[in-house]
Amino acid sequence: MQFLFPLFLAAAAAIAIPIIIHLFYFRRFRKVYFTNVRFLQEVKDITSNRQKLRNLLVLLMRCLAIIFLVLAFAQPFIPRSSEVKQGEKAVSVFVDNSFSMAALSKDAPLLELAKQRARDIVTAYGPADRFQILTTDFEGRDQRLVGKEDALLRIDEIRISPSTRVLSKVLTRQQQCLNTGKAENKIAFLISDFQENISDLETFSDSLLEVNLVPMRAVQENNISIDSAWFENPVQILNQPAKLLVKISNRGDEKADEVRLSLRHDNQSKPVGAIPIPARGSRLDTVSFNILHPGWHEARLSVTDFPVQFDDDYYLSFYVAERINVLCINGQQPSKYLDNVFAGAQYFKMDNADVRALDYSQFGNYQLIILNEPTLITSGLSQELKAFAQNGGNVLVFPAQNADLNTYNGMLQSFGGGSLGAYEPVQRQASQINTEEFVFHDVFLNKSANLRLPTTQGNFKITPNRGEYILTYRDGSAMLSKFPAGEGALYLCAAPLDEKVNDLVRNGEIFVPLLFKTAIAGSKGRQIAYTIGKDEVLEAKHLPSAAGEMLYKLHLAGDGSRSSGSGTEATSDGTEAQPAVEFIPEQRILGAKVLLTPGTQIRDAGWYQLRLNSDSTLAEYAFNYDRRESDLRYRSSENLAEQLPANMKVLAENAEANFTQVVNEENQGVVLWRWCLMFALLFLALEVLFLRLWKV
Repeated sequence: MQFLFPLFLAAAAAIAIPIIIHLFYFRRFRKVYFTNVRFLQEVKDITSNRQKLRNLLVLLMRCLAIIFLVLAFAQPFIPRSSEVKQGEKAVSVFVDNSFSMAALSKDAPLLELAKQRARDIVTAYGPADRFQILTTDFEGRDQRLVGKEDALLRIDEIRISPSTRVLSKVLTRQQQCLNTGKAENKIAFLISDFQENISDLETFSDSLLEVNLVPMRAVQENNISIDSAWFENPVQILNQPAKLLVKISNRGDEKADEVRLSLRHDNQSKPVGAIPIPARGSRLDTVSFNILHPGWHEARLSVTDFPVQFDDDYYLSFYVAERINVLCINGQQPSKYLDNVFAGAQYFKMDNADVRALDYSQFGNYQLIILNEPTLITSGLSQELKAFAQNGGNVLVFPAQNADLNTYNGMLQSFGGGSLGAYEPVQRQASQINTEEFVFHDVFLNKSANLRLPTTQGNFKITPNRGEYILTYRDGSAMLSKFPAGEGALYLCAAPLDEKVNDLVRNGEIFVPLLFKTAIAGSKGRQIAYTIGKDEVLEAKHLPSAAGEMLYKLHLAGDGSRSSGSGTEATSDGTEAQPAVEFIPEQRILGAKVLLTPGTQIRDAGWYQLRLNSDSTLAEYAFNYDRRESDLRYRSSENLAEQLPANMKVLAENAEANFTQVVNEENQGVVLWRWCLMFALLFLALEVLFLRLWKV
């Protein structure tokens, strides 16, 4: 047994007071007059023995009361460890307020139980100790130590948040805050449900920080979530069906027989169907719908699930252009075959330009640039084509028969494509087509059919060819290769486009898909969805203005029409929804682009419209909650205890009694001062009983 304040033991000398009282007060004699003294000796002997016994018991009660009162002030305890920390303490309490903490325990939502645990922890420490209250939001105001009263007020403010953090980052942030204080004793508490996908406690390396884990446990562990969605084609075409691939997961241990999926698009909802999903499994489903108008589109995928609902909706937004622009850079005369192909497609618009008179500033307005047999490629053009491809454009090259190989090889090397060898006037037949690559993927219904592939009367050889083969000659060399570059790619044909050398222009089943698919194959399609809580950077086209200062704003759009003149959104059924959300994100202007960083300002899932000093929408971005919270698998207390480092320990998760006492026992051992105080009061009560009820 040890004492928290051992100096108080000196007060035990106060037991001399009742002893002195006993010696000088109870030893006094009184004269008693009797009329008959015949039995005086017998009465005197009996009365004297009973009085001595009572006085000794009263003395004993007084001494014991003083001793236990002194012990109560010295605060004895039985330590759980060999070392008990003395002095001021710096305590960091992390309260997990992510979506998974909205699940129900036996009595209340996990977050409410976690907040009560946090209050008990703060209460367990002294008024001189300092505290940090941390949540998954990682707010700047929480990165400092405060007093007990401020800590309790901060706990009351905690609400459910869309943010989620891995626990190793939480511990690092707690460590940073605790190191700002002067207290030598640093203690961290983690109050969480300890989901498997965030509990990377083993990766935290500081062994000097004492860490206490307080697990919360939910009753329900089943959940259906829409994890992600993406288009089959990177570019959506007006008046054409769009195919949307959706990944749906069953997070529970039981099979979900009928998960009903629905799509809302253009203010209309339609059921997609019922999907069976195995336990702990996922399913991919395809949703098809028609694109009926150009401009920005909003779509929302939904499933019906209870009780975890934050991941039942998946928002996405995408832009459909009125047409795709193609630029053909001609070395000599424009190709009539290229003109005829794009002239028959209303969705495509092709412009011709002479290689000797180019406006590089206009390259950004095109999705595909075709080099039609230029004799040489200048270094300036090569650099612009590389930048064009890196920003998501595609370049399709048909070299001239008399090409300047040095200039061509300079461009190819910048794309990592090797070099062109000398032109070989040898007839070759294409024998294989790569139908797995996007250009020819899903073009042919019967891939095993005998297609008439093109024949060339001469071609260049690429050595070494580090690209992906799309069309291949019979000898295994490439007729058409793809070289990725940034967000776009370079497509290189080994033969000129001239029909005297290459009959590709007469193979419509190959030539037409090649042009159309390379025009829409840019891998830099606009991202259709973003995740709340991640460091997302939004990109939009910058609109210079002479109006002076320009501020881009993000506005949260609603499912229905906005009510004019009010600060609220009106839903489709006419009821008033939440107040409109609008804020100014961090923004940087880089040339013709503006980069926006919303940071932690986005907290609600939905569509966010980009505006510039007006109500017109310049761009639209869809944000969804982080799906890491969808997986409700937790690490058990036993699993945590087995794999934790030595400086971490698990506190009892089902402490129904006062959790403050649990914390005190962990910090100071088994506290005994309450028992001492109770015994002191008991002995004082016995003293009173002896004096009043024991008559002598």
